[in-house]
Amino acid sequence: MSRLGPLLVATDLSALARHVVDRAARLAHEAAVPLTVLHVLPGEPLAQLRAWLGAGSAAEQQMQSEAAEQLRLLAAEAAQARRAEVEGLAVAGAPLDEILRKADEIDAGLIVTGARGAGFLRRLVLGTTSERLMRRTTRPLLVVRQSPHETYRRVLVALDFSPWSKQALALARRVAPNARLLLFTAYQVPFEEKLHFAGVDAATIELYRRQARTEATQRLHALAAEAGLASTQWEPCVVEGDASLRIVEREQAHDCDLTVLGKHGLSASVDLLLGSVTKHVLAEGNTDVLVSTMQQA
Repeated sequence: MSRLGPLLVATDLSALARHVVDRAARLAHEAAVPLTVLHVLPGEPLAQLRAWLGAGSAAEQQMQSEAAEQLRLLAAEAAQARRAEVEGLAVAGAPLDEILRKADEIDAGLIVTGARGAGFLRRLVLGTTSERLMRRTTRPLLVVRQSPHETYRRVLVALDFSPWSKQALALARRVAPNARLLLFTAYQVPFEEKLHFAGVDAATIELYRRQARTEATQRLHALAAEAGLASTQWEPCVVEGDASLRIVEREQAHDCDLTVLGKHGLSASVDLLLGSVTKHVLAEGNTDVLVSTMQQA
């Protein structure tokens, strides 16, 4: 199992940002890797300020100085509390471009951001900037929504047996190596409503349902065996229904603190990143969300 690389956390310096940095620092300590805390002063508003007041105005200098000091304190606090190597960095520019540029520069193994925040980070998670970031990067993204009190203990890994599933499982083990894994998959009887309309009897449909469940269970156990998971490291969760609804139900029922999703499903219609599943999990779930953005052949 490969190790987790350097971490990059994007922060807007809001009150909620401390939770995000704390989680990233915990992970950096556990993996013994460096953490870069990045704050981006959005370039367009900064250009407008310069147009009004001139470059290097007192207002601009004060804003940059305050941001730099907040960042320094945040990084120092995280380094001391979590015994991690933490560097704070403030830059100006387009937030998305600067995050990606820094991630490439340090070869980040994980980009960490918050589920809520102020300014660009709110749009980063909940709007089109998030989709652009995830489309453009091949680096995993961790969205932190909980205040971290301990290392990840129980992790739901959503699997659909597409090429993305192996990578999602491997990523879960790198980020939460000591957690118990709940390997989740959802199944449905294909075209069940059409079968009813076509006059297929209930007993036959129920047979198809049992077959679908049996096949999903077998594939789940095969994937766990291929990954080298011991029986004490994981448990199966095979449910019928819509994946987005069932993921939220199961993460709450099993008291999970992290949910792992792959970037794509078996087709564009079941895209786990840019479609309805991830949006629903982010909107309705309670756990942190880890998105794997690369597939494993």
